[in-house]
Amino acid sequence: MTETNSLLDVDHRGSTALLCLNRPSKRNALNDDLIEALSAFFENPPESTKCVVLHGEGEHFCAGLDLIELMQKRTGDPVKSTRRSRRWHRLFDLMQHGELPIVSVLKGGVIGGGLEIAMATHVRVSEHSAFYQLPEGQRGIFVGGGGSVRLPRVIGAHRVTEMMLTGRAYSADEGLTLGLAHYLVEPGCGLDKAIELAEKIATNAAASNYAIINGVSRISEMSTADGLFAETMVGAMSRGSGESAERIKAFFDGRKTARPD
Repeated sequence: MTETNSLLDVDHRGSTALLCLNRPSKRNALNDDLIEALSAFFENPPESTKCVVLHGEGEHFCAGLDLIELMQKRTGDPVKSTRRSRRWHRLFDLMQHGELPIVSVLKGGVIGGGLEIAMATHVRVSEHSAFYQLPEGQRGIFVGGGGSVRLPRVIGAHRVTEMMLTGRAYSADEGLTLGLAHYLVEPGCGLDKAIELAEKIATNAAASNYAIINGVSRISEMSTADGLFAETMVGAMSRGSGESAERIKAFFDGRKTARPD
């Protein structure tokens, strides 16, 4: 079932929801309405959805903030600018630490806010056309969607600083090496690979998926003692969900069945 929005298309395929940024003429740049459409989905996803694939219509994933809209709405009021940034923060945090694992398909421009939204996803599939860039320094602005928080934890603060100062673009191969993407596939194959991964992720226990997307990033930022304690609590929660015993039994039963006589 496909739900068509002028800015965001949602296609339900079994337990996987495909979200398509639908502004190809703007290279899928993010404006206020598109942020609202994404927020509406992630605030109340369908109960049958177990995984999400996020991709962009056309040749590009996302070219970041819609600068034309920004200039049209610019009032010189820092409070309004702050509100926009906080809306982005709320959405991207809801994506990263929500209920659903998200697989993104990165191609063409993954620029500015496009890179910020990509870093809020959990599994990133890149096509060879992808390139990664933070041109904020050249635009006279600063990142506003968590790029100074999430991105340095992946590639280091020194690389983020250099990207913003120089406008440097990393290629798809460089992005894979740095961890901006987890998979690199041939042109046109990104969506199929993402759907394959999403369908696999959807077969995991829901409690385990929730623990993984909410636990790992938070625990990694804790002290050793706090992290070990939190890991114990999250592990106990996962095991107490009711699925673990059955799944572990099925695993061992499968091994016995596969064991040669």
